[in-house]
Amino acid sequence: MNIVRWNPMGDLYTARHRFNRLFEDFFYPMGREETDAGVWGWNPVADIYDKDDCFVITAELPGVDKKDIVIDVKDGVLTLTGERAYDNEVTEDKYFRKERSYGKFERSFSLPVNVDADTIKAEYNDGVLKIEVPKPEEHKPKKITIH
Repeated sequence: MNIVRWNPMGDLYTARHRFNRLFEDFFYPMGREETDAGVWGWNPVADIYDKDDCFVITAELPGVDKKDIVIDVKDGVLTLTGERAYDNEVTEDKYFRKERSYGKFERSFSLPVNVDADTIKAEYNDGVLKIEVPKPEEHKPKKITIH
């Protein structure tokens, strides 16, 4: 067994470096282009809620043109894809900080069984996409009267 001199400052540096990397990967995954995390683009945030007659998906897509959004339904999965174009008005060397993400995105949502894709409605207003998925008849709540 070899005797190794312990350097406590080395351990502190390593721990600090690991914590910094953890937070960078979580909050700014696009800032690290040398890893696989820098390849994936971005994903819009979405809310899903239940109404009496339908499920509603709202997704924030700021800066995305309506023509760049595609909604597909296949095998019980609704897929939202598109691309936010890079704003090239300012050259790279003029940036102080760059936090907004650009590029392609894709989100998928599982739908209940027997959803009719032809009845799904979508509207896009002020950077928010709202998709209404009507519930199939067997999934709608039914009121039972008491005699």
